[in-house]
Amino acid sequence: MKKFIILCLLIFGLIFPCRAELTHDLELPSETGIVESVQYEDAPSLQQGDNNVKQIAAVKVTSGKFKGTERNIDNMLTGNPAYDIPLKKGDKVILHVESNSGEIISADDVDFFIADIKRDNTLIWTATVFFACLILVGKKKGVFSLISILATVGLIFFLLVPLILHGFCPIASTVVVCVLSSIITIYLVGGFNAKSSSAILGTVISLVIAGILSMIVIFLARLTGFAGEENMFLYSAHSNLNFKGILASSMIIAALGALMDTAVSIASTINEIYETNKKLSIRQLFTSGMNVGRDIIGTMSNTLILVYLGSSLPLVLLSNNIDLQKFFNLNQVATEISSALVGSIAILACVPVTAIIAAYMIKNQKDKLEFDFDYQEK
Repeated sequence: MKKFIILCLLIFGLIFPCRAELTHDLELPSETGIVESVQYEDAPSLQQGDNNVKQIAAVKVTSGKFKGTERNIDNMLTGNPAYDIPLKKGDKVILHVESNSGEIISADDVDFFIADIKRDNTLIWTATVFFACLILVGKKKGVFSLISILATVGLIFFLLVPLILHGFCPIASTVVVCVLSSIITIYLVGGFNAKSSSAILGTVISLVIAGILSMIVIFLARLTGFAGEENMFLYSAHSNLNFKGILASSMIIAALGALMDTAVSIASTINEIYETNKKLSIRQLFTSGMNVGRDIIGTMSNTLILVYLGSSLPLVLLSNNIDLQKFFNLNQVATEISSALVGSIAILACVPVTAIIAAYMIKNQKDKLEFDFDYQEK
């Protein structure tokens, strides 16, 4: 356990400075505010026949150096629910702050714009309920799972993001981060033993397969890496990034959880079978692992496909209004399908890879420990 804690400290000691280097130049971060009152006015429209409405919201700033100041902020309502932010009195909002002059002396030197509704409080209590249930049901394992979740999120936000934005290869960076996440998660939950080590090796090899396969699919299908508006926003801020590499990285990350689950399930099964009958050979352990793996394949691949279908339900509904040939060749649709299939193929590869590694490592380590113990007794 001490080695694990030291490893975590080393990792986070490296990643936090990387994140800080990217964020130190944010002179005017977003602030929070509360809507004191709302007035409505008709607003001119760019298209003839449209009737736009403008909200004039009196907003009191509740954070930052301008805390306590009030501003009247125009908020346009165009009738498009994708972009409109209808406000009412008492709403908490996120304010985008822009400087209107070179020097900032008072609140008059900045302009405030309503970026969105403040939702983080809802996210916090929802996460609190999840963490509480995780610990209540999982007990000690739940605590370890919580730590592994926080470690994985930290690795992505504080190591992977800075690496990609600094120009490092997205695929290589993602594989490194996923390997670190696998090591932390599996060793923390399963302990330092042959079972966990074999699960990690199976996960890592499957991740490499997913990375290679994603690059091949992106090249052959000529996917652009621009499958949503967020990609265009990122391009406007960082046009020098490798967006096809980022797409491959997203495919790898999306498959990570399912791969770890599959690898741990197979390695744990083989370990339990060997504990029951230590006379079984490596071949017999491998066969048992494959039998279990075949049962896992159906549900796990189905889970991955359903995750992508659920997140892309509007696209699925859109297929009713578009010719199917055109629909399946849309860049966004092809991207989602490719991601689901790459992850599923990686799971299929994970089963035999983990089964043979776990059978070999568990059998040899257990036999070696028994031999050493018998030798010491003599």
